[in-house]
Amino acid sequence: MSDFVQQQSVECRFESSDSWVILSPIEQSIKRKIESVGTPLKDWDIQINYGIKTGFNDAFIINTEKRNEILDNCCSDEERTKTAELIRPILRGRDIKRYGYDWANLWLINTHNGIKGVKPRIDINDYPAVKAHLDQYWDKISKRADKGDTPYNLRNCAYLDDFFKPKLFYADITQKLNFCRCDEVMFCNNTTYFITAKNPNILTHLERCLNTKLIDWYYRTLSVQLGENAVRMFSIYVLNIPIPNISDMPLATLYGLSESESRYIDNLP
Repeated sequence: MSDFVQQQSVECRFESSDSWVILSPIEQSIKRKIESVGTPLKDWDIQINYGIKTGFNDAFIINTEKRNEILDNCCSDEERTKTAELIRPILRGRDIKRYGYDWANLWLINTHNGIKGVKPRIDINDYPAVKAHLDQYWDKISKRADKGDTPYNLRNCAYLDDFFKPKLFYADITQKLNFCRCDEVMFCNNTTYFITAKNPNILTHLERCLNTKLIDWYYRTLSVQLGENAVRMFSIYVLNIPIPNISDMPLATLYGLSESESRYIDNLP
């Protein structure tokens, strides 16, 4: 056993207060190069937020059939139009794929609690058909912790308007890193995070980098792993992923990886 340990041993220096991980020499070299070239995601002038917490999904997240039923119960064209604008498509973490998503035809009843000084709270009395639907769940929605000024309203969400902007979705638990850009109006629930940027043009570059096998490998040197493959996408780790400057060059070239280092990453399962 002692001979095996000596032959397989790796020298690791734990010289800082940062979290540490045991890596082989080639892995240590790859990690150093990524960190020396890339700029941490937190310095890219981006914002990460999590999805909507309804407090009771059965009432506030509905399928297309129920959405159509609510719209059909509207008493006027005016009510139907504004009700359709209130009910928005929503994604879950399981719907997120690499470079895309599989929408499950689910909708959020966005009875938001308003944004102070920006937009007023939704008054449920202006949406009779929606109120009739939510009243069926009164015993549940009235007792939930995550609610707004009334049981009909969702909890406060200061970044509500960001769901209408270009964004990058990713799941909170995943077997491999999957990011997808979405320029449409799309909400997500609290099993999903999303990134917005003051300059939305960088989202495509971030999507390209974050979906690579190289960054998937690197992220696992930072994060908490679940079981054999799954990882938690905590923002404290995601924000520290080093991203290189925008370029059309291969990512391995941008990070300065050698041929053997690139081959090592390519051969990972």
